[in-house]
Amino acid sequence: MRRAARVLIACWYLIGATGCATFAVDSGAESSPFSHGVLAADHVIASRAGLEMLERGGNAVDAAVAASFCLAVVRPYSCGLGGGGFMVVHLAAEEPMPARNIAITYRETAPGGLHPEYYAQLGLPDASRIGPHAVGVPGTVAGLLYALENFGTLDRATVLRPAIRAAEKGFAIDADYVAAAREVLDDLAENPGWPDLIGRERFEWFHRRFLFNGEPKVGQVLHQPELGRTLRLLARDGEAAFYAGPLAHAIADACPAMTPGDLAHYEPRTSRPLTGAFRDRTIIAMPLPSSGGIALLQSLGLLERRRGDLDSTTSNSAGYVHLVVEAMKHAFADRAQWLGDDRYVDVPVATLLSDEYLSDLASRIDPQRTQPPDRYGNSVQLPDDDGTSHLSAVDQWGNAVACTETINLEFGSLTAIPEFGLLLNNEMDDFLTIPGQRNAFGLEQSERNQPEPGKWPLSSMSPTIVLGPDGRVEVVVGGSGGPRIISSSLQAMLSVLLFDASAQEAVSAPRFHHQWMPNVVQFEDSWVDGAVIEALGALGHEVGRREDVGVVQLIRRAGGGYSAASDPRKGGAPAGR
Repeated sequence: MRRAARVLIACWYLIGATGCATFAVDSGAESSPFSHGVLAADHVIASRAGLEMLERGGNAVDAAVAASFCLAVVRPYSCGLGGGGFMVVHLAAEEPMPARNIAITYRETAPGGLHPEYYAQLGLPDASRIGPHAVGVPGTVAGLLYALENFGTLDRATVLRPAIRAAEKGFAIDADYVAAAREVLDDLAENPGWPDLIGRERFEWFHRRFLFNGEPKVGQVLHQPELGRTLRLLARDGEAAFYAGPLAHAIADACPAMTPGDLAHYEPRTSRPLTGAFRDRTIIAMPLPSSGGIALLQSLGLLERRRGDLDSTTSNSAGYVHLVVEAMKHAFADRAQWLGDDRYVDVPVATLLSDEYLSDLASRIDPQRTQPPDRYGNSVQLPDDDGTSHLSAVDQWGNAVACTETINLEFGSLTAIPEFGLLLNNEMDDFLTIPGQRNAFGLEQSERNQPEPGKWPLSSMSPTIVLGPDGRVEVVVGGSGGPRIISSSLQAMLSVLLFDASAQEAVSAPRFHHQWMPNVVQFEDSWVDGAVIEALGALGHEVGRREDVGVVQLIRRAGGGYSAASDPRKGGAPAGR
């Protein structure tokens, strides 16, 4: 599926009990520093849900979980209860507890009926990306409720209330929603067999509800009463309402490779985040199956080891772009060659992040010339994940959350569970589904990433927290946009750490992307400095254009508090107190 450029609109509408309440939002303005907490999401309704929890005395985890459940309602093409995600949590020191960092993985898993030859034997074109064969066991509900129960302070009913309100009372769709819906409509026009692959009854409900019968327009109101009832079940009964009983049976009945047991046995994983250092800061990043954490730490490690070259550049100058591109090419080459679900394959994480290895890679960077692709790695690529949403949160006590969630392609597998208002992911296309065949994004994948029951596919999602030399939260960042999550999050982070950019400057600046293969530096269409592009060409780079490079939500410490910004490429606005 194609990703169209998003258009920022100035107003968002939340339908309240007595009619339409309008919130004027200028996403181009830098937020004032907030001393009592702030949350930045890609929809203002979600940001306000997080703020509502902060105003009730909740912490950053409460705010993040409330915002995420709200995003499941207002960004159904990006994330939702039928998807999965990653969360990095920083809990500030509080006597007698020291500061703690936790990574929570609730990525979708391969169902029990899936095996490496499943799709080849099935023989149905597009079955790994469209329809019920593409669905992985959803993890979002388990992950969010685990975070709330173990690290939050408020009860489920309170935290789920904003999402229930948005689902039942409705909200007006914005330009980003319309663009996503039209992309799917274009794809459906090009693939007339998809409705049969999905199932006519389920497809017709999805088409009527989420695509507005093929005529989506800004301002139309999306009501989701079935999803509202599901959220009320979760508020009352917790995780069991999703992973057991009628709802679990409905999901399993819709998905041929899945059984109720796959859902009943799903568990999120908590682990220690990966950590690294950059300019006296501590970088807290997501471990596998996120490829983004390793790639970010490698890129930052290489740039730190080329500190003299980096310090002689200015923001988005030709020298700066070249150095960042060279670092990213090394990281993406290793990503392609080595990474997989570390419960199933051996991944040399310690070596990839070791001082000796990073110093060796850094020594290969030539400030005056790029290198041939074979100087960076082998010739395989890993998958993309486009329908994604990120939020960042900080509270008054210095706790922080970076949370990225997805259903993979926009609107996932296009497979609905109408009676519960759910859209299901198509995360199985993130595996190597048919050897030698490229995935939905034209990418060839490593055999380390073949499907097996219970296995997580790799992801580019890269929720990240940066601690300052004093141990306090300095930056919370993450994004959406497949492998461009890594490059966009890296550039936004560097804008703050190297050039002291404001939060809004960091997320709004034009960006570039290189993922090693294809061997092209892609500049956003908004990049107007032609001299930089020409200079990159003179350094041996092939250059090109694309509409956008990721969508970032960022919080940074500023003015005795925290300022925040939501990326204008998708819309949204932060909310704080």
